[in-house]
Amino acid sequence: MELYVTELSKYVIVILMLFYTAQSFLVFRYRSESKRSGIYTRQTVFLFLTQIACLVQIVATTGNITYLLFGAFQIIIIFAIIIMYYFIYPEGNRLIINNLCMLLMIGMVMLTRLNYDKAVKQFIIALASIVIGLFVPELVYRFVFLRKFKYIYALAGITMLGVVLVLGSVTNGSKISYTFMGITFQPSEFVKIIFIFFLAAAIYDNQSFSNLLMVAVLSAVHVMILVLSKDLGSALIFFIVFTFMIFIATRNIGYFLGCVGIGAAASIVAYNLFSHVQARVTAWLDPWTEIDSSGYQITQSLFGISSGGWFGLGLFGGTPTTIPFVEADFIFSAIAEELGIIFAVLMTLVCLSTFFMMMMEAFHVRDGFYRLLAVGIAVTYIFQVFLTIGGGTKFIPLTGVTLPLVSYGGSSVLTTIMMFSIFEGICMIRQDEHYQAIEKRRARKSRQSRGDEEVYATRNTR
Repeated sequence: MELYVTELSKYVIVILMLFYTAQSFLVFRYRSESKRSGIYTRQTVFLFLTQIACLVQIVATTGNITYLLFGAFQIIIIFAIIIMYYFIYPEGNRLIINNLCMLLMIGMVMLTRLNYDKAVKQFIIALASIVIGLFVPELVYRFVFLRKFKYIYALAGITMLGVVLVLGSVTNGSKISYTFMGITFQPSEFVKIIFIFFLAAAIYDNQSFSNLLMVAVLSAVHVMILVLSKDLGSALIFFIVFTFMIFIATRNIGYFLGCVGIGAAASIVAYNLFSHVQARVTAWLDPWTEIDSSGYQITQSLFGISSGGWFGLGLFGGTPTTIPFVEADFIFSAIAEELGIIFAVLMTLVCLSTFFMMMMEAFHVRDGFYRLLAVGIAVTYIFQVFLTIGGGTKFIPLTGVTLPLVSYGGSSVLTTIMMFSIFEGICMIRQDEHYQAIEKRRARKSRQSRGDEEVYATRNTR
């Protein structure tokens, strides 16, 4: 009986995920959130049905009731999150919240399968992050003075990265973490947000060459500290965010091509300076000749993805734990192996729908500061997704970057939830701008109507 349940649930999970993903793109048919409400409701139903199907498969395979209780508690919390955001921030964007919950759910399911203790720890961090995140949209909406602190943002970011460079602990050859009062965190994750605020505040109203040069120098300091810390994945993300935000702000193709050229030159320099970069490139070009050393991770990742097939081997049916750091850097491979390539592709599409919605909302924001803020968040998110999935599938060399909301990593989860919460605040501002524009049009029409009445009365008097 358990075998039948496990086999049937594989197809049910993929079908439910397909329906959820379809709703993620159907929302783009409508401009207003009110017209999307029915789609959001169906999306929420498919979210919970997908999670329930995953729990059924886990319990049927393992017979461990603890997983069922843990999953049921997750369902209650996710439902509470969706309801609270709906009532507290009715003018926010519900697709972003739904996708956040779906990706968190996928991550919790896979972490439960890979390492239950880490899953519990991740859930506690995610829950605390969401509680904090509930206050963020209102703060972004109210605190209009956030745009005034560009140099403070730059100083804070450089200081935090500098502390890690000097005092940080080494993880896999890179100085990326710092322990304070017994709590270990990765400061570069938090500096991502500060860096986006710095760029948005520095260039939203001044795109002169001298100002952009100053911004470029301060941004280069961020990147150089990360390079010295050998945190090249984060350095690449910072550089890409800088490139696209400058291009969006100025629409100058020359600046964009210049940044691309500098990035290409920096890549060559990094390859010649760092042995672990050379090892990763070698493993990327031909991992099979290095299968017992630098190519072991990527080959095991490819084995796992290929063995899963279209519908996967089922949760607890594969061997994803043979991949080192699978719960962090190679979570996509584990998902493809046990939930199937179709499910993994659909999850990637959910990430893309999140990016498209962020960019669409950014396009409609009139305030230049918040538009750039939204663009920075969107680019940071999708490029991190690209680095993780691209590295795990041998599309690009490995960078050691986690998949936002899905991979294990407390700092990454907290930072991503904060970015999504900031974006919700930007959506409130965009909606407020929309209401103000409507009121201005009504006032203008009213003045025109009164003017017409006065002209008509004057003519009648004559």
